[in-house]
Amino acid sequence: MGPAFYIAAAIAVIATVMVITRYNIMHALLYLVVSLLAVAVVLYLYGAPFIAALEVIVYAGAIMVLLIFFVMMLNLGKESAMQEQRWLKPRIWIFPSLLCLVLLGELVFLISQNHQPPSEIKVVDPKAVGMALFGPYMAAVELTGILLMAGIVGAYHLGRQKEKTLHRFLEN
Repeated sequence: MGPAFYIAAAIAVIATVMVITRYNIMHALLYLVVSLLAVAVVLYLYGAPFIAALEVIVYAGAIMVLLIFFVMMLNLGKESAMQEQRWLKPRIWIFPSLLCLVLLGELVFLISQNHQPPSEIKVVDPKAVGMALFGPYMAAVELTGILLMAGIVGAYHLGRQKEKTLHRFLEN
């Protein structure tokens, strides 16, 4: 394990601690993205570039967008819009941006050095991952898809605005 691993691991730990200690949910989500990107760099270092790319695409990309939309759906109204304007000040983005720039510099350096994984680590190609996911782990993949769909439907149900109606026996 070289210095690149320790830098990425330190950024992952710092960002994860920031996720836990932030009071504001949007700040916590921003640091969670940085943490997931750092984990992707660690995966790349260990010879799993395909899994690292999936980490970025699936977790740091798609699921974080769903979480942000979920938060935005639950915080409706003028008061939350004004609060969101206060959240989006440039000073909030400085520290996560610095952490991401360090990760980007580290990744560019590793790619330019033609980094090879250690000899004892076997590189797994995408075909083997696909065969495993749609072979013995097919039920887990389907259950995960059902769980994500239930989360999306639940987020919609919680976030929609509807009139409060009383039961017909309680109206009078």
